[in-house]
This record gives sequence, structure tokens and C-alpha cells, in this order.
Amino acid sequence: MTRLRILPRRQARGWVSLFACALLGLLAAPGASAASCYSGKAISTIVSQPTSKIAWRAGVLHLTSVYGTPRTSAHPRGSVAPEQAPWLLVLGATRARDGRCWVKVRLPTRPNDASGWLRAEQVLLRPSAWSIAVSLAKRTLAVFRGGRVARRVSVVIGAPATPTPTGLFSIIGAWRSPPDAFLGSWILPLTAHSNALQEFEGGDGTVGVHGRGGASLLDPLGSARSHGCIRVSNADIDWLVHTIGAPQLAGIPVRVQ
Repeated sequence: MTRLRILPRRQARGWVSLFACALLGLLAAPGASAASCYSGKAISTIVSQPTSKIAWRAGVLHLTSVYGTPRTSAHPRGSVAPEQAPWLLVLGATRARDGRCWVKVRLPTRPNDASGWLRAEQVLLRPSAWSIAVSLAKRTLAVFRGGRVARRVSVVIGAPATPTPTGLFSIIGAWRSPPDAFLGSWILPLTAHSNALQEFEGGDGTVGVHGRGGASLLDPLGSARSHGCIRVSNADIDWLVHTIGAPQLAGIPVRVQ
């Protein structure tokens, strides 16, 4: 089976995504977990798949083995490191026969539905009331808190030749950018990858949400003219980052449909 690609720290800091942006830093994982499977509290009825009101994030503290099945006898099929994504979206949880709890997470690698199982005691578990939904038909991005819309904004989506991929993804992190640069004031790379571009400007075709500045202002909000990324106004992405908090953005769900 294909092993997950582990990025060295130096390479991760210089990683170029689909929108040709160099990542500007790494987010440190916050403190103790809200619910620890190790203590016996994180059963599937507590830590579970994302709902309209809550989603769970798994904090990656160190190089962590990824399994294809939640069994003690299983052999790891790869690994994931904080340099790839400090927090991962939890897709589900289960307790094995030996009592060990496992969480299924969305992985930051191709294909776009890549997932794997982690031993819950090896990660931090923390809930979030925040989620994002992107409508390609309406060309809007909606921010939800506890299932209620907190803000809905107009966006630029992928052009017909380089469409924005659909599916359930999560934010990898939040990086500042010069407000007058093409990518605007903030860059939020996703676990999503372009289906049209296998690589772009040296990167692996990663899709993200970012602001607008410079030449990107020539493409009006509500249009379909990007290479697959979702562009929002600087004012709206500033509000998003400052309202949720940059460290809390990593791992929250982003559904594109």
C-alpha cells in the first residue's frame, strides 16, 4: 500500500500549494484534550463524525502511525506528522474489543477522500462548534457556529477547466500573507487537492481558501475564475480568522458541494 508522504520540517515550511503560496509557519497544538479516549471517556457516542452542531479535531503531537483498520493486530500503512497538519478532522470513533479507542480522520493527502485510523491515546481530542460550507452553485461560503449561520459571503471558485473539488475536507492551518498580495491577507490550505492539476508551481495541487489582493481583484466575487481555490474578500477572511482564532481553525470541517 502507498505510504503517506511525510514532509520534513524544512520542506513543510517551504511547501508550495496550488495557489503558489509558501507556507509561512507551523501552528503549535494546544494543550490538554477535551475528551480523552485513554481515560475511557471518548467512546463513539461522544467522539463521532461531524454533525451540523459539532465536529471533533485530533491533534497530532508527533509522528503518528496510521492504520487501515481499528484493530490491535493491524499493521500501520503509513504515518502522519504535525508538519503535515497539526489537527485532523475526526470522521468517526470506535472502541476495539480490547478496550482501546480509535478515531478515523481525514488525511491531508491524495486522494481527496483519504482517511485512516489513529490510536486515540496518541492524539489530543477537542470539539469545535465551527464548520464551513461552500456552495459552488451559489458561489458562496457560509460559516456556521453550533449549526447556525454566523456569516455568509460571496466567493470566487474554480474555473471550468480547473474546478474546485467537492467533498468533506478540513483546514490544515492559517498563514498570514501581505494584504495586497494575490493571495490576500490570510491563506487557509485545505486537505483538498485539485483533480485537474496534479501539481502547480512545484506543489502538489493543494486547494485552499484565501483572500484577494493585487491581480486577483480583477476576478469579481461570484465568478468562477480560480485554479480551484476559494477566494474571499480580505475583510471576510480577516473576520473568519479573528473570530474563530488562527490556532482553532486547523481541523474544522469544510464541506464543498
